[in-house]
Amino acid sequence: MSVLPLVFTSGWASGINAYAVVLLLGVFGATGLTDEVPEALQRTDVLIAAGVLFLCEAVADKIPYVDNVWDAVHTVIRPVAGAVVAALLAGESGSLPELAAGAVGGSTALMSHLVKAGTRMAVNTSPEPFSNIALSTAEDLAVAGVITFAMFHPVAAAVIAAVLLALGVWLLFFLATRIRRFLRRRAQRREERRLAAAGGGPPADRSVGGGR
Repeated sequence: MSVLPLVFTSGWASGINAYAVVLLLGVFGATGLTDEVPEALQRTDVLIAAGVLFLCEAVADKIPYVDNVWDAVHTVIRPVAGAVVAALLAGESGSLPELAAGAVGGSTALMSHLVKAGTRMAVNTSPEPFSNIALSTAEDLAVAGVITFAMFHPVAAAVIAAVLLALGVWLLFFLATRIRRFLRRRAQRREERRLAAAGGGPPADRSVGGGR
């Protein structure tokens, strides 16, 4: 079977949490759970670096506005990681050209990253931090679950990743529309209050001529 389903799934997951993808694939390969993980991802230094960075992301990803900065920094890192992982997977299996695999993994990672970053910007309009924690935890669990499932059922996992990506794009569009509408209403209310304040001042003094 072609490695394309695993390439697509790893690309989608890399756009959400690239370090978790590298860590999981490396552990699966090192423990002998699968033969499709290249040796480069199973190296001890790679696993340690991925584990440390995963812990950093696990913290930063749950703090409002810090997650926006983290996402901005990773706008390049996640697609590149998705492309590199996809190319390594293709090179290991030999069933898909590495350049094509890199293009699929990188473009899919970029799309899922944009969905993640845009959704976080929308969530941060809420003053409470619990929605960030819940969303970040759900993303981590989704990445771990889909990548693990892909080791045994790559095609089904790719279908799940495609559905989640499509739902994410729809959700981002839905949230963006609602946020724009909310900002327009707030700007309109501010303008109405400003006009009311400008027109509601004390009336001008009118002197009454006495002694005429």
